Amino acid sequence: MLEVMRRDLDAALSRDPAARSRLEVALAYPGVHAIWAHRLASRLWHAEHTLCARVVSSLARTLTGVDIHPAATMGQGVFIDHATGVVIGETAEVGDDVMIYQGVTLGGTTLSRGKRHPTIGAGTVIGAGAKVLGPITIGENCRIGANAVVLKSVPENSVVVGVPGRITTRNHVRHSPGGVSYNDQEYLGRHLASLGQRVAHLEGHVGHDVHHLESANEDFSI
Repeated sequence: MLEVMRRDLDAALSRDPAARSRLEVALAYPGVHAIWAHRLASRLWHAEHTLCARVVSSLARTLTGVDIHPAATMGQGVFIDHATGVVIGETAEVGDDVMIYQGVTLGGTTLSRGKRHPTIGAGTVIGAGAKVLGPITIGENCRIGANAVVLKSVPENSVVVGVPGRITTRNHVRHSPGGVSYNDQEYLGRHLASLGQRVAHLEGHVGHDVHHLESANEDFSI
């Protein structure tokens, strides 16, 4: 348990430039306090002390502004930055080294029992205000943009933005809104070629019109 707590402190130190020491993080970071309280609540929950677990979770929410259900699964090295307004549901699973900003919701879309909250892969970053909803899977090392609403599973190494969330980059390759992949050079080359064809087409029309205008002027002068 002490080793897990040490990793939580190191996660905050490595991801927050404002953090100065482990002692500062341990005393003054509500996101870390919320994670530690959840680890205690989770142990109580799995030991079937469910009421005590919910009381610990409720106290942590009051003190930190983070609401994590005791049954949720939280990996090691998870860091909740600024903390306020984060909600993580009962069947949510958060992998190792995930970073979560304020206002994030890992919620459900149904009232039925069973798996109804998302699974977040290791190394993923979820931006402020993002909503990841339903029993979907977010692959490892993804980036969820601020205020995105993600309703479908996302493959690993993807960047997701917008409402509803759409993949804009995967494996460092950009994706067009229509889903066609392109990298920067291909994209630039294709559009330059298209622009060149368009300019040539317009020049042809302009040249043809100018020729007719000159011919008409000659006929008029005669």
